[in-house]
Amino acid sequence: MNSPIQITDAATAQGNKTPKALYPKIATATFARLLLNTSRRFVYPFATVFSRHLGVSLTAITSLIAVNQFTAVLGIAVGPIIDRIGYRRVMLIGMAMLVIGMGWAGLSGSYLGLLVALILAGLAKTIYDPAVQAQIGKQVAFANRGAAIGFMEFAWSGSTLVGIPLVAMVLDRWGWRAPFFIFSILGMMSLILVGVIFEKDAGHQNTMTLRDFIAQFSRLGAKKVAVGAMVWAFLVSMANDNLFVVYGVWLETEFGMGIVALGLSTGLIGLAEMLAEGFTVFVGDRIGLKRSVSIGCLATILAYFGLPLTSSMASGALFGLFVLFLSFEFTMVTSICLATELLPEARATMMAAFYAAAGLGRVVGAAAGGIIWKNGGIWAVGLVSATGTALAAVVLLISLANWSHGVQTDD
Repeated sequence: MNSPIQITDAATAQGNKTPKALYPKIATATFARLLLNTSRRFVYPFATVFSRHLGVSLTAITSLIAVNQFTAVLGIAVGPIIDRIGYRRVMLIGMAMLVIGMGWAGLSGSYLGLLVALILAGLAKTIYDPAVQAQIGKQVAFANRGAAIGFMEFAWSGSTLVGIPLVAMVLDRWGWRAPFFIFSILGMMSLILVGVIFEKDAGHQNTMTLRDFIAQFSRLGAKKVAVGAMVWAFLVSMANDNLFVVYGVWLETEFGMGIVALGLSTGLIGLAEMLAEGFTVFVGDRIGLKRSVSIGCLATILAYFGLPLTSSMASGALFGLFVLFLSFEFTMVTSICLATELLPEARATMMAAFYAAAGLGRVVGAAAGGIIWKNGGIWAVGLVSATGTALAAVVLLISLANWSHGVQTDD
């Protein structure tokens, strides 16, 4: 019986590997990404805990979160470097940054230590994600790309459903420094696994000149599909964060939900994200990634328009949020899978730029969401998010009009 995932690198063609050899890589990459995602996200719900123990204001902690988020924007500059020096090497560097940052925060027990930890965790994710997705994209046949990349995306919803609840238990039992030590230890384990399971980079260089950097980066701007994917990532992320930053306020003011209820609503969103990633694994490749993105985008637009209509009762609002994040996450993950093939000669450059555009979109969306909510409520928020997603869909469809897998056009 044939494996559901086909490996397409040169080593496989020579018969040196079997398809089963890829499964430990995907499992290792998913575990590492679970650590990276949780390390970036766990400060959000426990900001007051760190504020209290460090003796600083809540604003001081949220400022660190903003700095952590901004590291994603820097990814656009590191993509060409990743393609140049090698995927495995960058993955190792990323995990080493996580180990150092989290270990320092635990040992120092200071605000500066937390700052360093969050910056290094953000940078680690910024370089690790495009590197590992370029690595998997290089080895997995495009027909099975959705299954492979989609499985790794379980690390995103897993950070909400598994990672953060476990951090809460650790905080409650062993104190506020304990999670940092655990992240550092688990990060070291992951670093060792990456070094053992992933083969050494072949055909990459140890150095990179400015000319090399410019030449690699120029490939990105020369392709209409690549530029279109970046604009898409910016717009859909902006639209989603425009809602994400105010949905809690909406539930609280409209339905009087307390902290526990808001926490459960966040868990519901995490469940929707996990189901969406499951759909990507089992459905995305079957109906095609381009079609999957189109279907998901249409569903997301309708969900944004429909969300204000659920304001009559709390259960309806929660259901609306569930459908919205289910459709959005499916759309986003399938678009990530698709992006791994848009610039195959510079995959890491493409993926880093994609994530940087998405990160910038989140920053803009988060900044705009509160203003739009204050002036127009959930109706205005839903309308703006739906319009932004529709614009993103138009851009992506135009840029992909003459693109198909295996046919690279010189746009």
